[in-house]
Amino acid sequence: MDPNVRLMVSSPHEAHHRIFQKNPGLFTSAFRTLGIPFPDPVAVSLMDTDLTEIRPLERHVDTLMRIDVAGGDSLLLAIEAQSKKDPDKRSSWAYYLAHLYAKFRYPCVLLVVCRDKGTAEWAAEPIRIGLDRHPSLVVHPLVLGPHNVPMVMEAARAAEDIPMAVFSAITHSNDHDIAAILEALAEALRATDADAAAVFAEFTEAGLGATPAREIWRNLMGTGLSHFRGFVAESFRDEGRVEGRVEGRVEDILRILEVRGVAVPDEARQRISSCTDLAVLDVWFERAVTAATADAVLDGG
Repeated sequence: MDPNVRLMVSSPHEAHHRIFQKNPGLFTSAFRTLGIPFPDPVAVSLMDTDLTEIRPLERHVDTLMRIDVAGGDSLLLAIEAQSKKDPDKRSSWAYYLAHLYAKFRYPCVLLVVCRDKGTAEWAAEPIRIGLDRHPSLVVHPLVLGPHNVPMVMEAARAAEDIPMAVFSAITHSNDHDIAAILEALAEALRATDADAAAVFAEFTEAGLGATPAREIWRNLMGTGLSHFRGFVAESFRDEGRVEGRVEGRVEDILRILEVRGVAVPDEARQRISSCTDLAVLDVWFERAVTAATADAVLDGG
């Protein structure tokens, strides 16, 4: 991932797929939700989403991640956020997978996330290319939507997996139980680290979009989370806070590795402690959640 890229979101579409960028571990929860076994990741890297081959035809996947798993194997996870039925997308999805496999020779998985049941059902239909009775290529998208994403309505459950709770809120933004989902999430965020809560609060508001649920969330923020609102954007504007955030991020990285039992050699510790680039530290922080070694955190290997 380009360390200079900020993971800011401004729309429901962005929030629905970029939450996987900010919290790569979310995909393991998502696949468990689908009942699909998934190899344990040892590192996750964001990749260039531009799949353009011949201009002026341009194709961009929403989010693309390379996932390194135990044993030295890798796979690609392409994530698409789909808000409505779009016949053109089906040919694009087939292109994405064929192009990625031809370019990288990694197994490729397509995950489509939707916010309404009708779109989810449409997205899950197999894409068959070739003869009806003998297709040359068949694409089976994995789909997450209101029909299979759990509604997280208990604060304790939300606290156990906050990224999934945020994803649940975004996915069920039009559900009649959304108020209970948002209340559980708000309570869980009040009990978590302020910096992390700020990011999740921003993701939630952006992901809810122009729905009545967004007003519910703003009211909850006004009564209990107002100090989180705008924190992320403000922190990037206010240079006076950068130094403190750098120190905090360094401590977070080292603490995560310590808790996970990952050895940190003196050279790696010095490199982490001396880094003053917050964007780079954010990348290392995300890798520290799943990386098996300190080298995998620092170099993405």
